[in-house]
Amino acid sequence: MPHVIVRLWPGISEQQNTCRAEAISKDVMNILHYGEESVSVAMEEIKPNEWVEKVYRPEIKKNPDRLYKKPGYDENDL
Repeated sequence: MPHVIVRLWPGISEQQNTCRAEAISKDVMNILHYGEESVSVAMEEIKPNEWVEKVYRPEIKKNPDRLYKKPGYDENDL
């Protein structure tokens, strides 16, 4: 049962988040061959000044072996 969490900076409307969640769900269903009932998508807004502490260090820097797509930045760029 895939559950996708998208962490992003604030500023996206509810309508945009809904559209993006639908698009992500469709891609997950097509790529992983799951039915719609199996896929969930969450959007979590993180303030830019909290990104390094809440996302970059614990999720990206601490877990490089789990990343299949690495960002083109590091914490010094933020």
